[in-house]
Amino acid sequence: MPITNDGLEEELSWVTIPEEKRRIRGVLENATALMQDIAYNVIVGEHHEADRLTKEALDKGFQANTILDDGLIAGMSVVGVKFRDNIIFVPEVLVAARAMKAGMKHLEPILTASGIKPIGTVIMGTVQGDLHDIGKNLCGMMLSGAGFTVHDLGVDTKPEEFIDAVKKHNAQIVGMSALLTTTMRNIEKTNLAFEESGLRDKVKTMAGGAALTEELATKMKCDGYGQDAMACVERAKELLKMLPSHSTSSS
Repeated sequence: MPITNDGLEEELSWVTIPEEKRRIRGVLENATALMQDIAYNVIVGEHHEADRLTKEALDKGFQANTILDDGLIAGMSVVGVKFRDNIIFVPEVLVAARAMKAGMKHLEPILTASGIKPIGTVIMGTVQGDLHDIGKNLCGMMLSGAGFTVHDLGVDTKPEEFIDAVKKHNAQIVGMSALLTTTMRNIEKTNLAFEESGLRDKVKTMAGGAALTEELATKMKCDGYGQDAMACVERAKELLKMLPSHSTSSS
């Protein structure tokens, strides 16, 4: 169906990369008006409305996965693009995240009770020496919504902390974030530490952050690069398929 929420249509105008626009618009045009309204209220950070509309959708018989994918995640996809392109900044992202969480609190018990196994396990962390975490947090939220179990180690994460977490949680993917050019070298150090530990062939690593490009991530021995939260999720799914075998159970 066409997009009936005028505010949502206006928000989509900020998504200028054709492939991204097709992907996000495709989800929203295939969604109901109620899902479009949820997405819009997440984007603008109206957490009370996101809360109310999520409850309304459940009362009307919508599946939790539908509300998550077509409403909450679709909205946060636009937020991720706007943040990456410097259209909005940290305060707006935090407000949008609060709106998504307002809806998620109604969905999480249902999703947990459904017994659906996670598709994989991801360890997330900002590398050693770097204290920036907004982009990482946004990626973690999107990965969780996409069906991954995410263990977030926070900021200033040492290589051995990544390694210990992979062992503890039997993780298949490691996501590293670096905002500063002075700290992004620690991405390569972490990858080298995985090689020395003998785990490198058992885990896929990916990186993102303002300091990085795909070329730099490859140069620093990463398996993948996420330009934004949406790309992070898609790349994580691709990397998971590249592993010879992976466990779908979480710890």
